[in-house]
Amino acid sequence: MKKLLKKSEILLTIWCIIAAFGTYFCMYAFRKPFTTGLYENYELWGVGYKTILIISQVFGYMFSKIIGIKVIAELKSKKRIVLIISLIVFAEIALVAFGFVPFPYNFVFLFLNGLPLGMVWGVIFSFLEGRKLTEFLALGLSLNLVMTSGVLKTIYLFLQETYHISEFHLPFAIGLFFLPLFLFFVWMLAQIPPPNDEDLVLRSERVAMKKADKELIIKEFGLGLLCFIGVYLLLASMRDFRDNFAVEVWREIDPQFNKTIFSEIETIIGVVVVTLIALNAFIKNNFKSYLTFSGMMLVAVLLCGGSTWAFQTALITPKTWMLSLGIGLFLPYLLIQTVVFERLIALFKARGNVGFLVYICDSVGYLGSVVLLIYREFFLKKVSFLNILMTFGYIISFVCFTLLVVQLLYFSNKYLKGKLWWKVSQKNETEYNPIG
Repeated sequence: MKKLLKKSEILLTIWCIIAAFGTYFCMYAFRKPFTTGLYENYELWGVGYKTILIISQVFGYMFSKIIGIKVIAELKSKKRIVLIISLIVFAEIALVAFGFVPFPYNFVFLFLNGLPLGMVWGVIFSFLEGRKLTEFLALGLSLNLVMTSGVLKTIYLFLQETYHISEFHLPFAIGLFFLPLFLFFVWMLAQIPPPNDEDLVLRSERVAMKKADKELIIKEFGLGLLCFIGVYLLLASMRDFRDNFAVEVWREIDPQFNKTIFSEIETIIGVVVVTLIALNAFIKNNFKSYLTFSGMMLVAVLLCGGSTWAFQTALITPKTWMLSLGIGLFLPYLLIQTVVFERLIALFKARGNVGFLVYICDSVGYLGSVVLLIYREFFLKKVSFLNILMTFGYIISFVCFTLLVVQLLYFSNKYLKGKLWWKVSQKNETEYNPIG
């Protein structure tokens, strides 16, 4: 199979998309289904038990991202498969314990469930990065981040109503169902060959990073990276809030809402967002790609605030608002995960990998999610989920737009000054190398 994939670019592309999509879809089956439960009759320390459970898992996920800054950045190719299987098995064991350990002690196991899962994305993306079509190959990952949670919510509600399985047992039952599928897709990942010579020329070689490599990247690109971290902090916090309390938001909008609304909206968002992201794969010049995705992000964050205003003034329906808000939120979020650092590393020929930079953003992003959950529970408990979501729409438009403009000026100036300094005049020269 590896020989066939090396010979056929079309087959390799299709194979990578399916393998990445399938593996990450299955990971979500171990992480997200429990958030569909309401746990209405349970409280702990005066706090709704669902909020306790979400905070517990997000804390685990956040620590996973912090650990991943080192583990994923330094991960060698021969250790990928063993690591990813170990992560999922550990997560499923934690879900089994969550189902059988009685309330109120079982929330600890959702922390343990989240602890390994945050590193799965980094392992999968390490198979895809550094290729001329990386953005296209990452379509599977992008689709999952947008639509899988909605699909799993629909599956959860169907199983709950059909078989009357308890809210505590459904998460591990769904995990067990998806485990064989997960192992199959991991086998597919294992067949993917390393980047070829053309990939190395266009995108640069990706390596396991040492301490000096990490310090150099942060030193050279500190202000620009800080802007992206700030943007990601707000996007990740809102994305998690919107996802974790989607059922509650729709109950406030329309108590009789159709349960298929989640999969319908998230599927449309997924198609729109991944199509826009995939277009970047066909822009060979890394600086032009940078300008393109920066423009996309600016428009997207404005859409968050604009659609919220339109919804509040009854210019659009709730479904249209949730759809527009989702596109405005997920497009820049996924661009940072799959395109931004991929292209910046290639543009400046930096020694490193995407996982290191994304995991810095992720660790901060999930810290923001935890802070928002705690703040809402103790200071905004009387404020509806809907109002919090609308407020965040406006905040993201203003703050993220400002940060994106700053990073655009910063990286553009760094690139253009570098070209002038080194007097790059060759016809085919398109890259500036301040680090390598």
